[in-house]
Amino acid sequence: MTDLLKHEKEHWEQSYQYIAGIDEVGRGCLFGDVVAAAVILPAGLVLEGVDDSKKLSEKKREALFEQIMEQAVDVSVGYADAETIDRINIKQAARLAMKRAVLGLAVAPDMLFIDAEKVDVDLPQLSIIKGDATSQSIAAASIIAKVTRDRLCKGEWEARYPEYGIAIHKGYATKFHREQILALGPTPMHRRSFLKNLEVVQETLF
Repeated sequence: MTDLLKHEKEHWEQSYQYIAGIDEVGRGCLFGDVVAAAVILPAGLVLEGVDDSKKLSEKKREALFEQIMEQAVDVSVGYADAETIDRINIKQAARLAMKRAVLGLAVAPDMLFIDAEKVDVDLPQLSIIKGDATSQSIAAASIIAKVTRDRLCKGEWEARYPEYGIAIHKGYATKFHREQILALGPTPMHRRSFLKNLEVVQETLF
C-alpha cells in the first residue's frame, strides 16, 4: 500500500502548512478545455479512498468530489480552451490551466505538489512522477479536475453539441466521435491541431 501522505508529511514537518496539490485532465481529448484543479487539504487530514481519479469508478469519484469540496481548506479550478490549445500547444495550455487554478486560490499556498509538471508561479514546488497515485493532495486535485470536466461534458457541452456524443466519450477519440467529426465537421470547441490526422483520413476517403 502506497503511503499517499509521504510527501505531505515530510513538508508538514518542515512547517509548510498550505500544500496545494495540482493536476489536470483532458490533455488527450479532441474536444473541449483542458481542466486543472488546485486543492489545499488540512494538514493531517486522511481521506479514505482517495486515489488517482483514473482508477476510481464514476460513482466513487463523485462521492469523493463532495467530500473534498467539504473538507478542503480551498479548491480552485482553471481552464484553457481549444483555441488556446491550438495556439500555444497542449503542454503549454495544460500548464496555463494549472497556473490559473493556483492563482484562483483564495488561500495562498506555501508549497505546490504537481503531477510531473511545473507551474509558472513564484512558489516552492515539487514535481512528483505519478503524483496522482503517490500524493493525496495531487490525487484530490485529479478527482476535482476529472469530475468538473465530466460534468461539463455531460451537461453544458453535450447540450451545445448533442450530435457528437460528448457526454459518452468525454471528447476522446472514439470511433463514433471521429465518424461524427468527419460527417458533420468540427465544432468551434474541437482542437484543430488534434484533428490533422483525421483530415488526412478524410482526404483519402473522399
